[in-house]
Amino acid sequence: MKITYDPRYNIAYIRFHEKTAEVETIRVSDELNVDLAPDGTVYGIELLNAKKQLQVDKIGSLLVVNESTGAKVELPIN
Repeated sequence: MKITYDPRYNIAYIRFHEKTAEVETIRVSDELNVDLAPDGTVYGIELLNAKKQLQVDKIGSLLVVNESTGAKVELPIN
């Protein structure tokens, strides 16, 4: 899994798989899109207005926690 963030547009993308085939983007809401392969595999989730959806704290960082190891990484989001 890979999470990317574009501060210029305030968009985050959570990628579960590299796109190896054509995907269809399903608009779930005004702030959420899901990329699906023809077999139903979810390739990724796009979060528009990401700071609000990810509930970024006041100092502008996102806390990522690896649930299997407990390791934590704080990522700045400006």
